Amino acid sequence: MNQLPFHRQVQVISLLTESMSIRGIERLTGTNRNTIMALGKRVGDACHRLHHARMRGLQVGCLELDETWSFVCKKQKNLQDGDPAEYGDTYLWVAIDAQSKLIISYLVGKRTGEDARAFLADVRGRVINRPQITTDAFKAYEEAVDAAFGGDVDYVMMNKQAGGYPIQRGRPDMDQVTTNHVERFNLTVRTQLRRHTRRTSGHSKKLDRHQAAIALLIAFYNYCRVHEALSVTPAMEFGLTRHIWDVAELMQAAEAAPDPEPLPQPPGYPRPGRRPAPRLYVLPGGKNRKIS
Repeated sequence: MNQLPFHRQVQVISLLTESMSIRGIERLTGTNRNTIMALGKRVGDACHRLHHARMRGLQVGCLELDETWSFVCKKQKNLQDGDPAEYGDTYLWVAIDAQSKLIISYLVGKRTGEDARAFLADVRGRVINRPQITTDAFKAYEEAVDAAFGGDVDYVMMNKQAGGYPIQRGRPDMDQVTTNHVERFNLTVRTQLRRHTRRTSGHSKKLDRHQAAIALLIAFYNYCRVHEALSVTPAMEFGLTRHIWDVAELMQAAEAAPDPEPLPQPPGYPRPGRRPAPRLYVLPGGKNRKIS
């Protein structure tokens, strides 16, 4: 149990969310770096429970999905035989609501088809309506979206390098097809989270601490950080809360969050790897038989 006074804990967590290094916080606050890391891990794990408990039963319009690169301990090209599986390139998968800018789902893992399916299954468990989804051209998204949503989704895959939309599902509104908002959030991650900053010695050395740091950042982004385009936090814009949280309120809510429970899955949830049967739609128009 961390014995720091609560106001000092709030100070440390506030500095962590502002991209300050652990040693920098140690010099500024006089708090031992091991205590800072233990506190960040505890609060980050609590923020993960808070996210898991509150982000469910959501109705969203347009979702944008993307993944951003980082690494744990060493880069993929420097791995050696016998290194733990958690070492190497690590990706943050993110699903953002384009209107409210709320992060509704995230996953820390590898850039593989297996993790893509796990990520989309998590998204599906939190959304109760039929959303529109836009992704980049990473091929694993196609199978993952089909496995999670079946035909109950409007989906577009964008290829910005080659141009065009190689994959479309359902009836998407093409005026809403973009990944600009989630890519802007990726920039926020780079600037607000020291562990994601490029060309730095502040990278994560252990996966569990990396996951905790990301959970803290996303909770802070959703509930505490005022979005410049909205003038409120994403959670306020979405309707999850009526006021801007400070870090103290975030920490208290996170500590009180219950242990995670399995997300509900819709009836007939398809098994990963199976292509769902096509859905038929009745379109307006055509000729009507004249009734005398």
